[in-house]
Amino acid sequence: MAESVCSGMSNKVAKLSFWGVRGSTPTVDRATWRYGGNTPCLELVAPDGTQFILDCGTGLRVLGKRWAEIHGTNSIEAHIFVTHYHWDHIQGIPFFSPLYAGQNRFHFYSFRSEFLGRDSLKQVFEAQMAHPYFPVDLSAMSAARQFSEVTDRDQFEINGTRITARMLNHPQGCFGFRFETSAGTIVYATDNEPGVPKLDQSLRELAADADIFINDAQYTPEQLTTTRKGWGHSSWLAGVKVAQEAGVRNLVLFHHDPDSSDKIVDGVLHDARQKFENVWAASEGMVMSLGEERVEVIMPTTRGGLRQEGHFRARVTGYTEEGRAFQEETVLRDLTLQGALIYLNHSPRLQSELQVTMESPGDEGQNHNHLRFRGYVVRLEPGPEKDQTAVGIVFTE
Repeated sequence: MAESVCSGMSNKVAKLSFWGVRGSTPTVDRATWRYGGNTPCLELVAPDGTQFILDCGTGLRVLGKRWAEIHGTNSIEAHIFVTHYHWDHIQGIPFFSPLYAGQNRFHFYSFRSEFLGRDSLKQVFEAQMAHPYFPVDLSAMSAARQFSEVTDRDQFEINGTRITARMLNHPQGCFGFRFETSAGTIVYATDNEPGVPKLDQSLRELAADADIFINDAQYTPEQLTTTRKGWGHSSWLAGVKVAQEAGVRNLVLFHHDPDSSDKIVDGVLHDARQKFENVWAASEGMVMSLGEERVEVIMPTTRGGLRQEGHFRARVTGYTEEGRAFQEETVLRDLTLQGALIYLNHSPRLQSELQVTMESPGDEGQNHNHLRFRGYVVRLEPGPEKDQTAVGIVFTE
């Protein structure tokens, strides 16, 4: 379940869900739980209901489980775009349960690899499930599968959504895709290293005036110019530059490094927001709804923890959605070991940091201890009183 920053959009909406946001290899470290450890997989539902999948990392397994719950034995048809053939973008394919149901149909799109030749994506399927790499062979996948090769600068339509493909700068090749729907434009451009003028210009053209621009931000600007130069990835600063030059409305930092803890990603997001207003850090479970020339962002709720209802006095400092600093006295109503629900007269920004100073309860006449926390905003909704905001936060330290 997830919580929304706002509501009231019409039915003419494109919905983008993030099922895997980590780059290179999946992680299970506790320090990466908040943003998530699955490798790239996004689900895009166009306003007319056409279903798209962007990449097939380990997040694809989670999406498959969700679809099985929703659709049951009803048929599923979807269009799957694979940016390239590195493991982190294809390793969820054998674990995508809808591929094993005969009533389903999937259309796959990717490029012809110079290393694999004709039918590259079909070869990837067969190789992943060949002996001795997987216990079940390809014949177990009874869903109908169609493979289409896409070339650089191709443009085509699927049920009214216009798709454009552009080659990015990545070892062994990688595609970025632009999806123009009746609700707005989403650009998915992961695994790209800036520095080749022709490809940099191509990326700016792909991202031009996009409502949502999802861009590789695996490394810091310092790493990109030193120890990680030539590894095929980008930084938050390079993404901000493209967003500014291309007139992007919302920038999503994506493909987080497996060695980047949640706190490191928090810092990356903070730095990016100093230079570009509408920046988000991709998080598993995050949903972006696009329609009526605006974007609603929904963040996943926190993992369960020991919960305590009560009234703990607290002082909260942070920044509003407009960027104004505030300090406010309040009460923590619902406290867990991982987060809290508080009511504020101010409305902070989603994915922003709050500092919470809590007065621990004690016997009358005794000195109270002060507990200091940093929190990360994951939920905003109307509070019980007029002009109040109910703010859900996850404690980060």
